[in-house]
Amino acid sequence: MRYVVIMAGGSGKRLWPLSRQGEPKQLLPLFDGRSLLQLAYERVLRVVPAEQVLVCTGAAYADEVVAQLPGLLPENVLGEPQGRDSLNAVAWPAAVLAHRDPEAVVAMVTADQLITPVDAFADALTAGFRLADDDPDVLVTFGVVPTSPHTGYGYLARGDDLVGYGQASVVTDFAEKPDRATAERYLASGRYWWNAGMFVWRAATLLDQLAILLPQTHAKVLELAEFPDRLEEIYPRLLKTSVDYGVMEPVSRGEASAHVAAIGLDIDWADVGSFAALHEVLPQDEAGNVRVGKVVATDATGNLLVNTDPDSVLAVVGLHDLVVVRTADATLAATLSASQHVKALAEQVAAEVSPELA
Repeated sequence: MRYVVIMAGGSGKRLWPLSRQGEPKQLLPLFDGRSLLQLAYERVLRVVPAEQVLVCTGAAYADEVVAQLPGLLPENVLGEPQGRDSLNAVAWPAAVLAHRDPEAVVAMVTADQLITPVDAFADALTAGFRLADDDPDVLVTFGVVPTSPHTGYGYLARGDDLVGYGQASVVTDFAEKPDRATAERYLASGRYWWNAGMFVWRAATLLDQLAILLPQTHAKVLELAEFPDRLEEIYPRLLKTSVDYGVMEPVSRGEASAHVAAIGLDIDWADVGSFAALHEVLPQDEAGNVRVGKVVATDATGNLLVNTDPDSVLAVVGLHDLVVVRTADATLAATLSASQHVKALAEQVAAEVSPELA
């Protein structure tokens, strides 16, 4: 059977003080009253029914996740007691699903991206499922067809094309975030895609690769699937690493028994990981300002202005290209160009003022 796991962990501190340990960015209703998680859920329901959707998130967010997603089964919320990077966010659900259904084919999708058109995404996800159905030894990843020489994304190097699955290719290598000249070369070649960080595989196939590459992780996630009451004991001891480093890259180099293929996503794709990115994707007024909540602005252009405190007003004058965020207990003011440093600032606030504020 086909399943989708939505990866919805992390605290999103680059969007502090909107996003915090108790209110991660994927749960914030910033997009016409809906959250990134709700948008991700709506996308995958075009491919599988609600009872075949799981969410891997922080244990503290489990109740809110169920409240936001109608039709999601409470037992399909996998709550991490602490974040252990993306490898465990895919390995643990794979083990759980393999325990429930040895024939499970699983798509792993993210909850922190805006994707349009939704139909194109659904078509690509379906093609990924078909490829994993047809080839038991493949790990499928997804690559966004690049529109610019972006230096903020990792890339997939493409080998031979695969016929019958839309835009699909063998993956020969994973490339780290490049410098400008390298990114321009990647774009000009037409053989590189942005690494979307989403996957489809047979649960058993992923677990087989773990058994070869990281046998201790393999043993522990199988133990978790059989004895879920030991989650608090075992999960924090799992090796903390990314799925690319732990599995996808070594498999693409021939270090295990599977191989890697990519399905192309010819879509508009925004990774909402900073206030600058949020400013780009939210509706702007005629002066280029994004306004959320009670906000008044005059002689102001190109700003992101957010006020989540219903008992106050955020009023600005003469500001340009800034982000100003007001919540009930914290206010942020920064240039949009410096918004990538907000995570470090949040950690400084936690250290100098109070951990509860972060």
